[in-house]
Amino acid sequence: MISTPVLGVIILIYLMVIFYLGWLGYKRTTESEDYMVAGRKIHPYILALSYGATFISTSAIIGFGGAAGALGMGLLWLAFMNILVGIFIAFVFFGSRTRRLGLNLGAVTFPELLGRRFQSRFIQGFSGALIGIFMPLYAGIVLIGGARFLEATLNINYDIAVLILTVIVAAYVITGGLIAVMYTDALQGSLMFIGMVFLLAFTYIKLGGITAAHSALTAMNDLVPESLAAGGHLGWTSMPVFGSPIWWTLVSTLVLGVGIGVLAQPQLAVRFMTVRNDAALNRAVLVGGPFILMMTGVAFTVGALSNVYFYQAREMISVAVAGGNTDLIMPAFINDAMPETFVILFMLTLLAAAMSTLSSQFHTMGTSIGHDFYREFLKRGDLGQTINITKVAIAVTILASVILAYILPISIIARATAIFFGLCAAAFLPMYTGALFWKRMTREGAIASLLVGTFSSLFWLAFVHKAEALPLGISKALFGVDTILTGTWTVVDPILVATPLAFITAIVVSLLTKPTPKEHLDACFKK
Repeated sequence: MISTPVLGVIILIYLMVIFYLGWLGYKRTTESEDYMVAGRKIHPYILALSYGATFISTSAIIGFGGAAGALGMGLLWLAFMNILVGIFIAFVFFGSRTRRLGLNLGAVTFPELLGRRFQSRFIQGFSGALIGIFMPLYAGIVLIGGARFLEATLNINYDIAVLILTVIVAAYVITGGLIAVMYTDALQGSLMFIGMVFLLAFTYIKLGGITAAHSALTAMNDLVPESLAAGGHLGWTSMPVFGSPIWWTLVSTLVLGVGIGVLAQPQLAVRFMTVRNDAALNRAVLVGGPFILMMTGVAFTVGALSNVYFYQAREMISVAVAGGNTDLIMPAFINDAMPETFVILFMLTLLAAAMSTLSSQFHTMGTSIGHDFYREFLKRGDLGQTINITKVAIAVTILASVILAYILPISIIARATAIFFGLCAAAFLPMYTGALFWKRMTREGAIASLLVGTFSSLFWLAFVHKAEALPLGISKALFGVDTILTGTWTVVDPILVATPLAFITAIVVSLLTKPTPKEHLDACFKK
């Protein structure tokens, strides 16, 4: 049993440091640009850790680690995508152009960057509303991940754990803005890295070494439950049967949905606008790449290997130990298999993962609703002071996130993450890519792609993709069938349908409409 006094002292010290960094952010926030984009002078090391800690939350460690416990190491393809797309392509290609465009246009949020590039208040307002409405789903599952571990580790009520996390994060986000968020992210990212190094080492030690652990996992192929085997599961060290329902879930929903969707995440894109120059972005890659490798690679590997531990200890696989709730696999493994001292360390790791992502989400949701939707779209920029409106918006979206954390079903973390990432990819990625790389893209093309991407993604979720269409019941209520299409289509993720449609729409409509005036393009892309 964990020593309560020792645990209390450790958590108290951790929270004191967090609030000190939040206070520093508050003291250094003197104007709107400081609150929104950290004054555009963040150090590359802080940028890299803030970006990584925001990207990798409890959804990756708890949710996707649990998914690996059920589906196996095929999920490591997502770790590869995270590094290639989420770090290298994002920083080297998207990051530098985002920074320069944001600076040239004086944009302080992701929706404002798109809106000013295409001279459209509608794009800014609609994008802000979309983020404000759907990001609470993502924030809600991050809260679930952190609260589930607190519940399992400290034996406290889940509802109380949700409130504890929420109150702590809200305190420094609302007061300190993005500077406070990024300072605390850097500390939390460092703790996360240390925690994952120890988790990997202890796991292999517990299982007799790398070779012994992986050989044991391979030898467990005949223990795959019939329900998973029928869906194409071939074992925890093999990819599922090509084209099977589990293969489509793993590849299209988890690997591609998150691996591509990361490029259009508003809370990540805005970080590119917080540094002084392109050199800072390039240096950040050297920190961000290894960080993401340790976060995702370790979580997915340990999640799969938890099956070996539980079978040796209890003659049960991980899903059975967790009672069918994959979100409980990683907490159960860590609390059962790891040394007591490490459980305390890892609790801080998960607290850091949850708090770093939540702080960024709360800040992004608040600025999207307060600045982009309310001030710029509804009030057409009439209000001179954005920060107070943003703080109110943060409070409202925090409340929505907490409500979702209470009502969302079990085993939801990985899937809900993929839903939000996929929606962002369909809605924003074509427009964002065109804004940065294709001067011929017009306002009409951008608006069309935004609308087509958004509504085709939501349509596919509600009427075709079985994993969401069944529990939503909209298709059943309107048409009397669970899904309006059958067969393989019901397991193809919306990102593979909606995103290509949005790209095609952007290209066709842009070529059919009047080009953007040269004067505006010159202002956007000046050196």
